[in-house]
Amino acid sequence: MTNTEIIGKIQSFLITEFEVEEEKIVPEANLKETLGLDSLDYIDVVVAIESIFGFKMQPEDLTNIATFHDLCDFVISRVNAKELI
Repeated sequence: MTNTEIIGKIQSFLITEFEVEEEKIVPEANLKETLGLDSLDYIDVVVAIESIFGFKMQPEDLTNIATFHDLCDFVISRVNAKELI
């Protein structure tokens, strides 16, 4: 899976599952302030990522994720690591 495909899938579930406006989804968009996700939404984000990309996340994985770019980088690194196995 390419980085562009991964980013597209993340964008897609943010739009469909969390009703985030597409134009708000830019790399520097803060997940809480800009995209409007709250702590309960974070749980749903974890579930969506695990389901779509096929890897497990730990709660502490989200501690360093503040922006859309951070989230994409995290998922890309985990998907790439998984594909190497």
